[in-house]
Amino acid sequence: MQINGAQMVIEALIAEGVNTVFGYPGGAIMNVYDEIYKQDGFKHILTRHEQAAIHAAEGYSKVSGKVGVAMITSGPGFTNAVTGLADAYMDSIPLVVISGQVPMSLIGTDGFQEIDAIGISRPCTKHNYLVTDAKDLPRVLKEAFHIAATGRPGPVHVDIPKDVTAQIAEFDYSVELELETYKPNVKGNLRQIKKAMEAISKAKRPLFYLGGGIINANAADEVRELVHKTGIPAVETFMARGVLSHDDKYLISMLGMHGSYAANMAMSETDLVIGLGARFDDRVTGKLSEFAKNADVIHVDIDPASISKLVNADYPIVGDVKNVVNDMLDNLGNIKSESYIPWNDTVNQFDELHPLAYHEDTDRIKPQWVIERVGQLLGDDANISTDVGQHQMWAAQFYPFSRPRQWISSGGLGTMGFGFPAAIGVKAAAPDKVSINFTGDGSILMNCQELMTAVEKKLPVINIILNNNYLGMVRQWQTLFYDKRHSETDLSVQPDFVKLSEAFGGIGYRVTTKEEFDAALKDAVEKNVVAFIDVVVERLENVMPMVPSGGSLFNMMLLEKKEK
Repeated sequence: MQINGAQMVIEALIAEGVNTVFGYPGGAIMNVYDEIYKQDGFKHILTRHEQAAIHAAEGYSKVSGKVGVAMITSGPGFTNAVTGLADAYMDSIPLVVISGQVPMSLIGTDGFQEIDAIGISRPCTKHNYLVTDAKDLPRVLKEAFHIAATGRPGPVHVDIPKDVTAQIAEFDYSVELELETYKPNVKGNLRQIKKAMEAISKAKRPLFYLGGGIINANAADEVRELVHKTGIPAVETFMARGVLSHDDKYLISMLGMHGSYAANMAMSETDLVIGLGARFDDRVTGKLSEFAKNADVIHVDIDPASISKLVNADYPIVGDVKNVVNDMLDNLGNIKSESYIPWNDTVNQFDELHPLAYHEDTDRIKPQWVIERVGQLLGDDANISTDVGQHQMWAAQFYPFSRPRQWISSGGLGTMGFGFPAAIGVKAAAPDKVSINFTGDGSILMNCQELMTAVEKKLPVINIILNNNYLGMVRQWQTLFYDKRHSETDLSVQPDFVKLSEAFGGIGYRVTTKEEFDAALKDAVEKNVVAFIDVVVERLENVMPMVPSGGSLFNMMLLEKKEK
């Protein structure tokens, strides 16, 4: 059929099964928004900032497993969105982001709201397109969704000049994809898999190192089966929380800079690392030369560029984690779980020596308690988003995650302001679950304008502000490594968060006791509206354990023993 470019965008989104788009209109994308007005194939959620539109699409994608979609305009609209693109790129989140561009005749003239969006997005997207002819739009959009969702997922950017959205051309979305230079290897080499399984059978202290790629591949069920059939203990990365349930006897905990003592010591003592969908990030490895230095390494990843990038893999396996783990299950051979009982006992002794804990306080609320309490009261009924800072690490440490796609946070880029808009996308994708955003009094102000989005669209996100009147994580580093010179991290002058929420049409609570917190959370859940719960917590609490930057995993700063 012959339709214009703007109509093609709408038809392509509907053909891809998109049911929710996040965005913010402007001049260059106006033709597409005119077509959005006329259609009823999907709903559009107007955010109040372009960065928030991308984060909301990320949250939607992370919970649903679908490609998230966002739409923005040219110039400042696009530059506002770049942080979201970079965030999705670092965390392998499949997005299609469609931006308007000035007409073709104005490109390169410094026209009003012109920016080289393609040049800017190239380093922070999996792929990008500048569409110069409407006849190419069906192919480009189909390729964009395919590339975003396959292989190692990531954001794809499609930039469309305004005159192209007005051009008439043939729309045929049934054409087969022909991407000669893009063919992800999804099936692992069986010979290499068998070698890896043989190495596991010979190891005395093997350790599963579980990464976020497992969640992207929807492989948690298979990984759980593999862990239980082998009886090998496992550690999770920050991005992999929920791959194993919090009460799984083989799960040690999270490892890395703020990982548990047991997890970091297990990685330091293992003789075989079995890496599944993890990229050996610097926050996990610490000092590379000391990382698992007595261990061989099995590394399974869909992205060949990630294998041996930082840590040399003795058994490299390129493939989709789900497929590879199924092949591993078919080739268990003589691996018997009882072989690793002594190793599991050693790991349990590590945990008994320095368990993941904090010191209770009768006078002040500890932030860790708040997170544990939400876990006790809501547990599996909640999806947990966070902003970035101390509250993020405490949430990763202390929330009882029971399933994949329950945990939504900014890992690689570490984006303050991520949590609230992401939690809006989470609620749009999973309306039957309570959407919680753990945030700090610094992070929440980065995108607090999204109160209006959440209120208008009736997307009840409960924002729990762990308020210590500091940029907490930076303050912690200043305390520990800068002789307590707290340069520009004191946030004693802050708004009234209760009134701020109420001004937008939400509800607010100021909490100073545990009883008040329980009552506030219960009321917020029952009223099912957008809420700020402002919790006054201990100001100088630190996230422990902590591996100093560039230090070795086994050389942790630990929680000091409390004097009796």
